[in-house]
Amino acid sequence: MKLAWQQVRTNAGAAGIDDMSITDYPVFARANWARIKDSLLDGTYVPAPVKRVEIPKDNGGTRPLGIPTVSDRVIQQAITQILVPVFDPQFSESSYGFRPGRSAHQAVKKVVESINQGYHYAVDIDLAKFFDTVDHDVLMQRVSRRVTDKGILKLIGKYLRAGVVVNGRLNQTSKGVPQGGPLSPLLSNILLDDLDKELEKRGHRFCRYADDLIVLVKSKRSGERVMESISRFLEKKLKVQVNRDKSRVVRSEKSTFLGFTFTGRRLTVSEKSLTRCKNELRRLTWRSWGVAMEYRYRKIRTYVQGWMNYFGIGMRYKTANEWDQWFRRRVRMCYWKQWRKTRTRVREMMKLGVGERHAVKAGMSRKAYWHLAKTEALNVALSNRYLKEQGLTSLRTLWIKIHHPATAR
Repeated sequence: MKLAWQQVRTNAGAAGIDDMSITDYPVFARANWARIKDSLLDGTYVPAPVKRVEIPKDNGGTRPLGIPTVSDRVIQQAITQILVPVFDPQFSESSYGFRPGRSAHQAVKKVVESINQGYHYAVDIDLAKFFDTVDHDVLMQRVSRRVTDKGILKLIGKYLRAGVVVNGRLNQTSKGVPQGGPLSPLLSNILLDDLDKELEKRGHRFCRYADDLIVLVKSKRSGERVMESISRFLEKKLKVQVNRDKSRVVRSEKSTFLGFTFTGRRLTVSEKSLTRCKNELRRLTWRSWGVAMEYRYRKIRTYVQGWMNYFGIGMRYKTANEWDQWFRRRVRMCYWKQWRKTRTRVREMMKLGVGERHAVKAGMSRKAYWHLAKTEALNVALSNRYLKEQGLTSLRTLWIKIHHPATAR
């Protein structure tokens, strides 16, 4: 339990329906753990319902997320720690999601490897609202193949049926595994392991990351046969609904998997992922956002570093360089907006090394922000070096660290 608490504390996260934060939990646990422990041991423990929140998706829609209380997250984490060594060694080599020592980067590189071996068609099977529609009986049957402890099985069943609070109202859950708890990724892998084994038995090249699945084949006709037979298997054997409108068989360069697409022998960030990133950078460099530049730089740094850590392996150097120029120009607009008055603008530019004549000419200009952000005066005052010293993160620098780490050092 101590190990579980350390992991939950590291993961942080929002409060559940009891509004208890990570910070408040230790005080609660010291006063109540003996009672909780006894109820877990005698089988009377009742998990709290999860709090439903909606998080944005790439396509503009939302994905439901269930947030358990901190106490339930700790217990779920403890269950997961015990069950992972039981189940994980039996999982497929082609399953990469939420497994120790495995990552999304390994999955997409495996896809590239298969494409380079002649598997140029992708079977992209979309599971419709997978986490919301998991059949509890089918799932528990698969858990019980390796878990015989009735107390643990009963507790997992209680978590599946704990219910969801939406806008203050409790909804019972007869189906689904709420995303957001430490236990749900393992349970999804347990259920979909049957799918992995079926694909292996048929000799298919595939990669799966949680409910994201891509099967690689050599022809469109073969892909259509795989699509039909695997869709039948999912719906009849696992009672998982396939979204046939979104599922498709396409050339590998037209497919997307985990935010990436595949161009020839290269891994590339998908257009959707690039668009989402650019929109977020627009928001963070919106000139009318009334925050201090130090705070703005911090938010940009957090977002850009996180995005590049994941997508940087598929970003082109040219794109990173062009985007750097673009969002430095937007940052210069933010300074211009903050300086506001002509006198302030002239004074600030002169302070940063611009000659008086050029500073006055730029400061008195009535041209648009975007135009002025490219003028010589503003580029001298707010040079690339100056912006870097203030804390602005460079996509180009991060790209070099990812693709040429020896050069970066």
